[in-house]
Amino acid sequence: MNTRQNFYQQLRQLEEDMVRMGTVVEEMVDKAVRALVERDVDLANEVINEDDLADSLDLHIEQRCMRLLALQQPMSKDLRTIGSILKAITDLERIGDFSVDIAHATRHIADQPYVQPIVDIPKMADRVKEMVRDTLKAFVDRDLEAVMRICKQDDDVVDAHQNALIRELIQAMEQDPKCVHQAAHLLLIVRYLERIADHCTNVAERVYYMETGRLEELA
Repeated sequence: MNTRQNFYQQLRQLEEDMVRMGTVVEEMVDKAVRALVERDVDLANEVINEDDLADSLDLHIEQRCMRLLALQQPMSKDLRTIGSILKAITDLERIGDFSVDIAHATRHIADQPYVQPIVDIPKMADRVKEMVRDTLKAFVDRDLEAVMRICKQDDDVVDAHQNALIRELIQAMEQDPKCVHQAAHLLLIVRYLERIADHCTNVAERVYYMETGRLEELA
Protein backbone atom coordinates (compact mmCIF):
# COMPACT_ATOMS: atom_id res chain seq x y z
CA MET A 1 0.00 0.00 0.00
CA ASN A 2 1.45 3.38 -0.99
CA THR A 3 1.63 6.38 1.35
CA ARG A 4 -1.44 8.09 -0.13
CA GLN A 5 -3.60 4.99 0.10
CA ASN A 6 -2.51 4.52 3.69
CA PHE A 7 -3.42 8.15 4.44
CA TYR A 8 -6.95 7.77 3.09
CA GLN A 9 -7.41 4.51 4.95
CA GLN A 10 -6.45 6.24 8.19
CA LEU A 11 -8.76 9.14 7.36
CA ARG A 12 -11.68 6.76 6.84
CA GLN A 13 -10.87 5.09 10.15
CA LEU A 14 -10.92 8.49 11.86
CA GLU A 15 -14.38 9.17 10.48
CA GLU A 16 -15.59 5.75 11.63
CA ASP A 17 -14.18 6.36 15.11
CA MET A 18 -15.92 9.74 15.26
CA VAL A 19 -19.24 8.13 14.35
CA ARG A 20 -18.64 5.48 17.02
CA MET A 21 -18.06 8.25 19.56
CA GLY A 22 -21.24 9.94 18.37
CA THR A 23 -23.19 6.72 18.86
CA VAL A 24 -21.84 6.43 22.41
CA VAL A 25 -22.93 9.94 23.38
CA GLU A 26 -26.30 9.52 21.66
CA GLU A 27 -26.91 6.45 23.84
CA MET A 28 -25.82 8.47 26.87
CA VAL A 29 -28.47 11.10 26.10
CA ASP A 30 -31.10 8.39 25.69
CA LYS A 31 -30.22 6.66 28.97
CA ALA A 32 -30.05 9.94 30.87
CA VAL A 33 -33.57 10.90 29.80
CA ARG A 34 -34.91 7.41 30.52
CA ALA A 35 -33.34 7.60 33.97
CA LEU A 36 -35.19 10.87 34.53
CA VAL A 37 -38.56 9.56 33.35
CA GLU A 38 -38.28 6.29 35.29
CA ARG A 39 -36.52 7.87 38.32
CA ASP A 40 -33.87 5.19 37.84
CA VAL A 41 -30.75 6.06 39.84
CA ASP A 42 -28.88 2.95 38.66
CA LEU A 43 -29.36 3.99 35.04
CA ALA A 44 -28.25 7.53 35.89
CA ASN A 45 -25.10 6.10 37.45
CA GLU A 46 -24.51 4.06 34.30
CA VAL A 47 -24.52 7.27 32.25
CA ILE A 48 -22.06 8.89 34.63
CA ASN A 49 -19.71 5.91 34.37
CA GLU A 50 -19.88 5.92 30.56
CA ASP A 51 -18.34 9.39 30.47
CA ASP A 52 -14.91 7.78 30.75
CA LEU A 53 -15.50 5.94 27.45
CA ALA A 54 -16.52 9.15 25.68
CA ASP A 55 -13.46 10.93 27.06
CA SER A 56 -11.09 8.14 26.02
CA LEU A 57 -12.51 8.13 22.48
CA ASP A 58 -12.10 11.90 22.33
CA LEU A 59 -8.43 11.64 23.34
CA HIS A 60 -7.76 8.69 21.01
CA ILE A 61 -9.23 10.45 17.96
CA GLU A 62 -7.46 13.72 18.76
CA GLN A 63 -4.10 11.97 19.00
CA ARG A 64 -4.63 10.24 15.66
CA CYS A 65 -5.69 13.51 14.02
CA MET A 66 -2.57 15.25 15.26
CA ARG A 67 -0.42 12.38 14.03
CA LEU A 68 -1.93 12.57 10.56
CA LEU A 69 -1.44 16.32 10.44
CA ALA A 70 2.19 16.01 11.47
CA LEU A 71 3.20 13.09 9.24
CA GLN A 72 1.05 13.60 6.13
CA GLN A 73 0.70 17.41 5.97
CA PRO A 74 -2.71 17.20 4.25
CA MET A 75 -3.95 20.02 2.03
CA SER A 76 -7.27 21.51 0.96
CA LYS A 77 -10.33 19.32 1.66
CA ASP A 78 -8.34 16.63 3.49
CA LEU A 79 -7.04 19.28 5.86
CA ARG A 80 -10.55 20.64 6.38
CA THR A 81 -11.81 17.13 7.12
CA ILE A 82 -9.23 16.47 9.82
CA GLY A 83 -9.73 19.92 11.32
CA SER A 84 -13.49 19.38 11.32
CA ILE A 85 -13.13 16.00 13.06
CA LEU A 86 -10.97 17.65 15.73
CA LYS A 87 -13.66 20.27 16.31
CA ALA A 88 -16.56 17.81 16.11
CA ILE A 89 -15.18 15.44 18.75
CA THR A 90 -14.99 18.38 21.17
CA ASP A 91 -18.69 19.01 20.60
CA LEU A 92 -19.48 15.31 20.98
CA GLU A 93 -17.51 15.17 24.22
CA ARG A 94 -19.59 18.10 25.53
CA ILE A 95 -22.79 16.25 24.58
CA GLY A 96 -21.55 13.38 26.75
CA ASP A 97 -20.84 15.84 29.56
CA PHE A 98 -24.35 17.29 29.39
CA SER A 99 -25.78 13.76 29.49
CA VAL A 100 -23.83 13.26 32.71
CA ASP A 101 -25.22 16.56 34.02
CA ILE A 102 -28.76 15.32 33.31
CA ALA A 103 -27.95 12.10 35.18
CA HIS A 104 -26.62 14.05 38.19
CA ALA A 105 -29.74 16.24 38.26
CA THR A 106 -31.89 13.11 38.07
CA ARG A 107 -30.14 11.63 41.12
CA HIS A 108 -31.05 14.76 43.10
CA ILE A 109 -34.79 14.42 42.45
CA ALA A 110 -35.35 10.70 41.83
CA ASP A 111 -36.31 9.98 45.45
CA GLN A 112 -39.53 12.02 45.28
CA PRO A 113 -42.65 11.82 43.10
CA TYR A 114 -42.73 14.37 40.33
CA VAL A 115 -45.05 17.28 41.02
CA GLN A 116 -46.45 16.95 37.50
CA PRO A 117 -46.12 14.34 34.75
CA ILE A 118 -42.75 14.35 32.96
CA VAL A 119 -44.09 14.45 29.42
CA ASP A 120 -42.79 17.50 27.59
CA ILE A 121 -39.13 17.06 28.55
CA PRO A 122 -38.96 13.61 26.88
CA LYS A 123 -40.59 15.13 23.78
CA MET A 124 -37.85 17.75 23.68
CA ALA A 125 -35.25 15.04 24.31
CA ASP A 126 -36.58 12.95 21.42
CA ARG A 127 -35.99 15.84 19.04
CA VAL A 128 -32.52 16.39 20.49
CA LYS A 129 -31.64 12.72 20.05
CA GLU A 130 -32.83 12.90 16.43
CA MET A 131 -30.52 15.88 15.95
CA VAL A 132 -27.54 13.91 17.26
CA ARG A 133 -28.36 10.98 14.98
CA ASP A 134 -29.08 13.16 11.93
CA THR A 135 -25.90 15.18 12.48
CA LEU A 136 -23.76 12.05 12.44
CA LYS A 137 -25.53 10.83 9.31
CA ALA A 138 -25.04 14.22 7.65
CA PHE A 139 -21.34 13.94 8.41
CA VAL A 140 -21.09 10.46 6.88
CA ASP A 141 -23.17 11.37 3.82
CA ARG A 142 -21.80 14.93 3.46
CA ASP A 143 -25.47 15.94 3.25
CA LEU A 144 -25.72 19.74 3.07
CA GLU A 145 -29.52 19.65 2.85
CA ALA A 146 -29.62 17.82 6.19
CA VAL A 147 -27.11 20.31 7.59
CA MET A 148 -29.40 23.23 6.78
CA ARG A 149 -32.42 21.44 8.27
CA ILE A 150 -30.53 20.71 11.50
CA CYS A 151 -29.28 24.28 11.85
CA LYS A 152 -32.53 26.01 10.90
CA GLN A 153 -35.63 23.91 11.54
CA ASP A 154 -34.55 21.39 14.17
CA ASP A 155 -32.71 23.92 16.34
CA ASP A 156 -35.72 26.24 16.27
CA VAL A 157 -38.02 23.41 17.39
CA VAL A 158 -35.76 22.62 20.34
CA ASP A 159 -35.62 26.31 21.30
CA ALA A 160 -39.44 26.46 21.21
CA HIS A 161 -39.63 23.41 23.50
CA GLN A 162 -37.18 25.07 25.87
CA ASN A 163 -39.13 28.33 26.04
CA ALA A 164 -42.43 26.53 26.68
CA LEU A 165 -40.93 24.34 29.41
CA ILE A 166 -39.29 27.30 31.14
CA ARG A 167 -42.65 29.09 31.31
CA GLU A 168 -44.37 25.94 32.57
CA LEU A 169 -41.81 25.22 35.29
CA ILE A 170 -41.65 28.82 36.50
CA GLN A 171 -45.44 28.86 36.75
CA ALA A 172 -45.32 25.62 38.76
CA MET A 173 -42.82 27.17 41.20
CA GLU A 174 -44.99 30.25 41.60
CA GLN A 175 -48.07 28.16 42.33
CA ASP A 176 -46.41 25.72 44.73
CA PRO A 177 -43.21 26.80 46.51
CA LYS A 178 -42.68 23.22 47.71
CA CYS A 179 -41.79 22.17 44.17
CA VAL A 180 -39.03 24.76 43.72
CA HIS A 181 -36.18 22.31 44.40
CA GLN A 182 -37.46 19.79 41.88
CA ALA A 183 -38.45 22.35 39.26
CA ALA A 184 -35.04 24.02 39.50
CA HIS A 185 -33.34 20.76 38.57
CA LEU A 186 -35.81 20.21 35.74
CA LEU A 187 -34.99 23.69 34.44
CA LEU A 188 -31.33 22.71 34.42
CA ILE A 189 -32.14 19.55 32.48
CA VAL A 190 -34.05 21.58 29.90
CA ARG A 191 -31.05 23.85 29.53
CA TYR A 192 -28.69 20.88 29.15
CA LEU A 193 -30.85 19.48 26.33
CA GLU A 194 -30.83 22.84 24.56
CA ARG A 195 -27.05 22.98 24.81
CA ILE A 196 -26.79 19.47 23.30
CA ALA A 197 -28.80 20.75 20.33
CA ASP A 198 -26.40 23.69 20.01
CA HIS A 199 -23.45 21.32 19.84
CA CYS A 200 -25.22 19.39 17.07
CA THR A 201 -25.46 22.58 15.03
CA ASN A 202 -21.74 23.17 15.63
CA VAL A 203 -20.94 19.76 14.12
CA ALA A 204 -23.35 20.36 11.25
CA GLU A 205 -21.63 23.68 10.48
CA ARG A 206 -18.35 21.79 10.26
CA VAL A 207 -19.86 19.44 7.67
CA TYR A 208 -20.82 22.54 5.68
CA TYR A 209 -17.25 23.81 6.00
CA MET A 210 -15.76 20.50 4.87
CA GLU A 211 -17.85 20.48 1.71
CA THR A 212 -17.82 24.17 0.77
CA GLY A 213 -14.66 25.58 2.32
CA ARG A 214 -16.80 28.29 3.95
CA LEU A 215 -16.99 28.47 7.75
CA GLU A 216 -20.33 30.13 8.53
CA GLU A 217 -22.72 30.34 11.44
CA LEU A 218 -25.83 28.66 10.06
CA ALA A 219 -28.01 28.38 13.18
